[in-house]
Amino acid sequence: MRTSDFNYDLPEELIAQEPADQRDHSNLLVLNRSGDIVDDLKFYQLKKYLRPGDRLVFNNSKVIPARLYGEKEISGIEIEILLLNELGPDRWEALVKPGRRVKIGTKIRFDDELVAEALEYTDFGGRVLEFKPSGNLQAKLNQLGEMPLPPYIKKKPENPDRYQTVYADSDKEGSAAAPTAGLHFTEEILKELEDYGVDLSYLTLHVGLGTFRPVKVDDVEEHDMHEEYYEIDKETANDIMNTKKNGGRVISVGTTSVRALESAASSIMNRVGAKAWTDIFIYPGYDFKIIDGLLTNFHLPESTLIMLVAALIGKEEVLDAYNYAIENNYRFYSFGDAMIII
Repeated sequence: MRTSDFNYDLPEELIAQEPADQRDHSNLLVLNRSGDIVDDLKFYQLKKYLRPGDRLVFNNSKVIPARLYGEKEISGIEIEILLLNELGPDRWEALVKPGRRVKIGTKIRFDDELVAEALEYTDFGGRVLEFKPSGNLQAKLNQLGEMPLPPYIKKKPENPDRYQTVYADSDKEGSAAAPTAGLHFTEEILKELEDYGVDLSYLTLHVGLGTFRPVKVDDVEEHDMHEEYYEIDKETANDIMNTKKNGGRVISVGTTSVRALESAASSIMNRVGAKAWTDIFIYPGYDFKIIDGLLTNFHLPESTLIMLVAALIGKEEVLDAYNYAIENNYRFYSFGDAMIII
């Protein structure tokens, strides 16, 4: 299976540069599990294709202001840092740019107080950084850090909260990118669904390099996924299995939720929780064990995300749906429109 099999042409003007005026006013394309296009809706009409007893599973990880700019001590060269995974107190795995300037032992200063030292190289070209003084990083991130918007978004949103889901949990901070399928939900939509009888569950997967790292190999199966940390509690596992037992559908909100659910499949089936790192790579041929449906945005060509969607409904079917969306002026990527497969 070739990476190029998942390519498509997207007019640049369809790359959403800002969110919809209202979260739930984005477009929603409805497909069945065979990949047939069923309907065009607005997101606030989502309930039309859900049933009482279905369960939506959300990723409640909160995006941190993970992009920092500092200067290399002595030379003063500007260094850009993107925090990826917290490895321990004051230690983070990070991408650094320009990487060639950050050798082991390099110190990067961000202001009069905060300094990071490069301790190790990582397998994916990043660095393990240690921040000093101890215990100072969180406050400094809020002061100096920037929301890590993707490079295809050329301007900062007027309201940074629009790159955060309304259900992001402040106790679950750690993502370097938003779980974007959830950006369409409002508190009103969530309450409407609950009142209708749709159950809501939450897990945590801290979005990092595994989610947005591009595929740079020709053969899909040779791509190595980067690990991301996830947590699913026992109550959520039990609720998911009860939903399936009672004939309801388990619908993942976003590809990150899929990766957590499928990584923890055996734990969920045994009705126990899971806290682990996952490098699961889902592409066509994968046998889904937990999810019955997926709500997701439209993803970059040749990305692991479009491959995951193709695993659910088929490669040609995904490309047909994307071409339909292009022809009908859907908006793509992080601030773009959504599709639900159900």
